Amino acid sequence: MTDLFSAQSAQAAPLAERMRPRTISEYLGQTHLLGEGRLLRRLIETDRLTSLIFWGPPGSGKTTLARIIANATESHFIFFSAIMSGIKEIREVVKEAQDTLRYHGRRTILFVDEIHRFNKSQQDAFLPYVEQGTFTIIGATTENPSFEVIAPLLSRCKVLVLQPLTAEEVVSILSRALEDTERGLGELGLAADPDALAFIAEQAGGDARVALNTLETASRLAREGTITLDLAREAVQKKPLLYDKGGEEHYNVISAFIKSLRGSDPDAALYWLARMLEAGEDPIFILRRMVIFASEDVGNADPRGLQMAVTALQGFQLVGLPEGRIILAQAVTYLATAPKSNASYLGIDEALAEVRKSGGLPVPMHIRNAPTRLMKELDYGKGYRYPHDYGGYVPQSYLPEQLSGRKFYDPAGHGYEKSIRERMAWLKGEKPEKE
Repeated sequence: MTDLFSAQSAQAAPLAERMRPRTISEYLGQTHLLGEGRLLRRLIETDRLTSLIFWGPPGSGKTTLARIIANATESHFIFFSAIMSGIKEIREVVKEAQDTLRYHGRRTILFVDEIHRFNKSQQDAFLPYVEQGTFTIIGATTENPSFEVIAPLLSRCKVLVLQPLTAEEVVSILSRALEDTERGLGELGLAADPDALAFIAEQAGGDARVALNTLETASRLAREGTITLDLAREAVQKKPLLYDKGGEEHYNVISAFIKSLRGSDPDAALYWLARMLEAGEDPIFILRRMVIFASEDVGNADPRGLQMAVTALQGFQLVGLPEGRIILAQAVTYLATAPKSNASYLGIDEALAEVRKSGGLPVPMHIRNAPTRLMKELDYGKGYRYPHDYGGYVPQSYLPEQLSGRKFYDPAGHGYEKSIRERMAWLKGEKPEKE
């Protein structure tokens, strides 16, 4: 009766859980870690496993890989969720690991799912037991462990990066599930059009769990025994985007957006803009970054860039979404195609560096203000030449004497800054530089 109940329970589990690989030979993907002679495969085969952090996107096989390692090394496996557990539960698993080693001579692999969700004190609680060898810890995270895992624990673990599965690998996983009569959908006798499987794989974005869940939904819709492309589209509905507004992907995507603007690629800039909007990013955050970009990277090569970015921010605040996406797109394409110069940005940073280095150098006497008789008697303002008395410009020094002749702003030789460069050369009685 127990066996029958267990079998029924297993079949009631989602397809993604039933099809979870049990051995390295069943595991698809991550060949850079598990291929012949690769690091993780050697550690498993020689039974020299150390504590590990698996860093990779959802559905890339982190939990499955940990279970396979436990089976291959004949270790006691404890699944530990950072969402459901705290210090009390940590003490319980420590005792379980100690008892397993003491009474059964078996090592324990403690798999900590979403380890980045543990706070500092909770992560600290693992340290003495990792050092003592009470258990081998395998942490799984979708976030950059450099930011999310405390340095002492990170230094005791080897970080292994898992990649999203390729579309071909996902199609193989789907095909295997369709054929498997023990754990998969094989008993249903379903067929699937190749383009349907390819579509499901593409929409899954490298996530095997999402792909298998979609296949299971499509199998329930397939009344005529074939999963067609239309059925696959119906099963997929809306593809969720990998985008955590508080996590690394947020910074990856905004970085790609800014670099596309800087690289004068309007198509890529629009794509990353669409990615952020579709994932629910705050448009005001995007627009603020564009205002910064307009000064930092476009600068005086096209002074209208800053006007465009500020106007776009104001315009968006007036209309909001969905129409605001058009305002965003106009500003993005303008900034992407504008000539670029970071001369102003470099100039202020060089000036700040000089101030921090040389301190409060005295203001030259001729450009000091002289509002009182005493100040005039002390020669404040003496010798100052009023430019408007000389047709708008007259040569004279405005920097402290120690910095005479120092240059902070070097206009680029293109865009509007080309005109600025030529004007500055003309004012100094120099010939404009030829390109």
